[in-house]
Amino acid sequence: MNILNKPYTMNEAIRNLEPNRLWNNFADLNAVPRASKKEEQVIQFMKSFGNNLGLETFEDDVRNVIIRKPATPGMENRKGIVLQSHIDMVHQKNNDTDFDFDTQGIEMYVDGDWVRANGTTLGADNGLGVATIMAILESDTIVHPAIDALFTIDEETGMTGAIGLKSGILQGEILLNLDTEEDDEIGVGCAGGVDVTASKNYLQIPSSNDANAYKITIKGLQGGHSGMEIQLGLGNANKLMNRILSEVHDNCSLSTLLGGSLRNAIPRESNAVVVVEANKTINFLDGFEKMKNKIKNEFHHIESDITIRAEKVTVPETVLSVEDQDQFFKAVYAAHNGVFRMSPAIEDLVETSNNIAKITVNNGSITIECLTRSSVDSSKDNMVNTLTAVFELAGFSVSLSGDYPGWAPNMDSAILKVLAALYEKMNGEKANVAACHAGLECGILGTNYPGMDMISFGPTIKGAHSPDERASISSTQKFWKFIKEILKEIPVK
Repeated sequence: MNILNKPYTMNEAIRNLEPNRLWNNFADLNAVPRASKKEEQVIQFMKSFGNNLGLETFEDDVRNVIIRKPATPGMENRKGIVLQSHIDMVHQKNNDTDFDFDTQGIEMYVDGDWVRANGTTLGADNGLGVATIMAILESDTIVHPAIDALFTIDEETGMTGAIGLKSGILQGEILLNLDTEEDDEIGVGCAGGVDVTASKNYLQIPSSNDANAYKITIKGLQGGHSGMEIQLGLGNANKLMNRILSEVHDNCSLSTLLGGSLRNAIPRESNAVVVVEANKTINFLDGFEKMKNKIKNEFHHIESDITIRAEKVTVPETVLSVEDQDQFFKAVYAAHNGVFRMSPAIEDLVETSNNIAKITVNNGSITIECLTRSSVDSSKDNMVNTLTAVFELAGFSVSLSGDYPGWAPNMDSAILKVLAALYEKMNGEKANVAACHAGLECGILGTNYPGMDMISFGPTIKGAHSPDERASISSTQKFWKFIKEILKEIPVK
């Protein structure tokens, strides 16, 4: 179905992949724009899907979509389940990609074992989960208990769908969240998070009459998921730009800056315009080249495609005052980015981190947007207080928003035992039962459904939240076989 009445832009090779219904549903879904907080079209798409199947389909107060399907014959005595995925996706594209997320469907292609998008995010996070649930709902051969299919909105920029879901709507006793991104992992816990925003007005002063202007550009970084990939030491365009600007600050004045885009994505690009007095041009360019080379040498093992350049542009009318510029550079230098603390309880798990996600300097105002994550509330508070202290010392005001809880592991979970046993039986090895540093909706949903048994799993997806996002075809086939067996083994009431 194509509710937009537009031709599909996706590579038809996607529709020939197995499992066929899952990939066709994914292609249909990816024809529909579905940015967080802009989900109107995909909400209508999901409602049309459920209604066309003749299933009970409705929205709740915050516009989550729920589709109910009765148990197949012989499964009526099993516990009801909630199959849950989020319908929004992160919209990111390469700087040189001409693409309008508001009107165009994602352009996909097959690359060996991977499905990729052409210069944009793929939307496999969490579109493959959504497509899987759709395939189960439309099947007349898959055995399953009674299903509540829950399609939440706005997971990527606030989890407002999960937060707004009221108690009493869901009828299932077990929740299967399909938003884990390694097919050998069974998720039993996740981090909570909070948005930290620092803001400040600055004094605009006229640019020098005898001056040149340069646009400094950083691009080509990998970016990625600010929870799942924060421990990899990837380049953060905002921190790297600040290193460059701090190096040359005696020889230039900052006019504007825009770095990063979304809080949950490690920033891949940053652009700044600086004004350089004519007699300082040589020193400026020399300092820029030295720091550029230092950064490229530091990151050449992990950021081989990084591009850093300075090019002449028209001189802007105003720049920051010396004092405001100094305070801004020092604040960004001092603000923590990356892993803050590893978990002492779970090996190799990031407990607490911060992503300096987006920085905007323009029209007399500076805004620095961060996402702090932690599986321990007190440690999250510690990270927030650390950031607040840094920014307030530099004259910024700090606000917090979008606070959501983590999901505490329950190692005695009945559904965990089912999945662990099935995985080992089907694959000849034990699954990796783990908590993750990403923000899953399970912790939030558990506040209004405290007795619900929850688990998370999914196919292998790499590079989520970046244009390098890709989904494994063989892993999706493995995942599809796994979930069909899980549905057969749901415990009795």
